[in-house]
Amino acid sequence: MLTLALIGCAHIHTPGFVNALKKREGQIAVKYVWDPTEARAAKWAGELSAQVIKSPGRAWHDPEVSAVVICSETNLHKKLVLAAARAKKHVFAEKPLSLGARDSLAMAEAVEQAGVMFQTGYFNRGNVAYRFIKDQIEAGNLGKITRIRGSNCHSGALGGWFDRKPAEPATDWRWMAEPKVAGCGAFGDLGTHLLDILMWMIGDVEAVTADIKVITGRYGECDETGEALLKFKNGVIGTLAGGWVDVANPVTLLVSGTEGHAALVDGQLYFKSGKVAGADGKQPWTQLPEAKPAGFESFLDALLGQPASLVPVREAAQRVVVMEAAYKAARQQKWVTIK
Repeated sequence: MLTLALIGCAHIHTPGFVNALKKREGQIAVKYVWDPTEARAAKWAGELSAQVIKSPGRAWHDPEVSAVVICSETNLHKKLVLAAARAKKHVFAEKPLSLGARDSLAMAEAVEQAGVMFQTGYFNRGNVAYRFIKDQIEAGNLGKITRIRGSNCHSGALGGWFDRKPAEPATDWRWMAEPKVAGCGAFGDLGTHLLDILMWMIGDVEAVTADIKVITGRYGECDETGEALLKFKNGVIGTLAGGWVDVANPVTLLVSGTEGHAALVDGQLYFKSGKVAGADGKQPWTQLPEAKPAGFESFLDALLGQPASLVPVREAAQRVVVMEAAYKAARQQKWVTIK
């Protein structure tokens, strides 16, 4: 039996993670739950038959606890991840890794030095269409890649997903629309997922510029949408969209190269390549790899010694570096070079 602790349960994905943990009953037990909001801790501890603790230090010093799941507000991530690393606990930390580049790189250094397993919430790496496209890029079936476009948008601000729920503290996600607590607004919250996919497929970013803005004002000065233009180090041009004010997000990814293209439209993959038989781009392409766990499920698999795909902590930190540069570029209305 593997013993975990849930350290912070403020994130909107907490209910899904709790359900995933409950499905692993018999393999995984959650011993402790901590959160600065007592009612929130009590809610999820009750769901997991776990003990509420007043300080995360109880988990750090318990030899039975081998790993921690950190779903706190982003501004608590650094303190919690550094403490977990010092205690030699394996770490799942929700995205974004931290409030900014400097903190994220320091956290990456600490996790690497501790030699513990790490995972973050980039679950899109498990998407079979994204995995297929990455394979085709690496196989050269799209030729020389010239541009890539990613979009991750929903109607969260239009639907009031982050409105205050004082009567329901366990599911009050208002902090996610407070950039000083969350580290970003809509563009960073959703854009980071597709930024991860773009960098996973193409590589490091050299420079970025962006336009990020408020649309409805429902959450004050919190940004609600944005788009960035990326220069990758290998010469590929990229665009990245993220926001909470879209009624739909039909085209999530487009990759173009000198020998073909791949596009994901309304969940259907269209693939054209002169190097692959039948790939004429006219009908949805269905020859896709088998589904594999990603994100939180993959972390649980890894803890249990099963094959798993983890996001290296250095990669998680680098996404924060690029996103911070995008926000800086938007404020200054100029290109920002990634150091």
